[in-house]
Amino acid sequence: MLIPHSSVLVAPQTTTPIHLDAPLLNHSNIPSEFVWPDNEKPCLQPPSLKIPPIDMKSFLSRDPQAVEAICAEVSEACKKHGFFLVVNHGVDKKLLERAHKLIDTFFCMELPEKQQLQRKLGEHCGYANSFIGRFSSKLPWKETLSFHYSNDKSTRTVEDYFLTSMGEDYREFGSMFQEYCEVMSKLSLEIMELLGMSLGVSRECFRDFFEDNESVMRLNYYPPCLKPELALGTGPHCDPTSLTVLHQDQVEGLQVFVDGRWYSVAPKEDAFVVNIGDTFMALSNGIFKSCLHRAVVNNQVVRKSLAFFLCPNKDKVVSTPKELVTAENPKKYPDFTWRTLLEFTQKHYRSDEETLDAFSKWLLEENK
Repeated sequence: MLIPHSSVLVAPQTTTPIHLDAPLLNHSNIPSEFVWPDNEKPCLQPPSLKIPPIDMKSFLSRDPQAVEAICAEVSEACKKHGFFLVVNHGVDKKLLERAHKLIDTFFCMELPEKQQLQRKLGEHCGYANSFIGRFSSKLPWKETLSFHYSNDKSTRTVEDYFLTSMGEDYREFGSMFQEYCEVMSKLSLEIMELLGMSLGVSRECFRDFFEDNESVMRLNYYPPCLKPELALGTGPHCDPTSLTVLHQDQVEGLQVFVDGRWYSVAPKEDAFVVNIGDTFMALSNGIFKSCLHRAVVNNQVVRKSLAFFLCPNKDKVVSTPKELVTAENPKKYPDFTWRTLLEFTQKHYRSDEETLDAFSKWLLEENK
């Protein structure tokens, strides 16, 4: 049975909005803008990826044997596919429950109300309905709400954003996600300690680099799709950001590309999905891989997720630590700022598995 909701996906160049609720069940096809090419269509029953969860409590205990074992596991995973899970992370279960509840609160509003936060062309924050206006084909079957977070303790960036854009009625919404982002920033910095040690540099190396992070929080909402075998909630891509810390609801949909095939990542209520992004791949000099992933949809229930994208301060230069540049592994990527890569992905390039290489070539041409 279809779960009721008021979500709307609007295809471009049409006069009638597509309401993803009961009336759509009478339609025999979905709009062509949402249909993906045959070579990219989803695999709806892939095998599950087996990967041991990383115990953050054990890592933070600084027990030498535990730390060594955990770093070895993380190193192996990140060299292979850039993906792992973390458990015993210290994030309050009630905070997660409140965050997921507020996803429903926002996306079940009427479309005009959500459009008060409409994402502007060329910007990365705001409400997006299938990225209508930005792309005209291979549209993702989803709605998103993205907003900026600054780890500057003198500001409350998230809370101020909702108050300014939506008014006093959204103070609680903004306050809750301000708290959520602060918790995610703390967890991300701890993971950066883990990544640093896994790469053989100091525990502080990457933590210090991201201490003044200017990150992005995204709420993902994937409505049911009449033809899930034709559409994708999110197309195959590597995140251009540094690190993604994702919490899924209990509906499967996330898939990761490993050893030439797609694997499903089963939701775990007590775990966060962590994946390496392009910016950290550049920082690691290509040693750790940016994770190629996508999201599929289903024809029964809504799927939701909370994604925190750790990003450096926009003007900080992303440059590989000298310890990771050797004769055997020479410097692979030019230095850049996150601001420049962000602009590239918003104005010049649709993120995919080749974003970092395309950006590097573009940057070298720009700097000639």
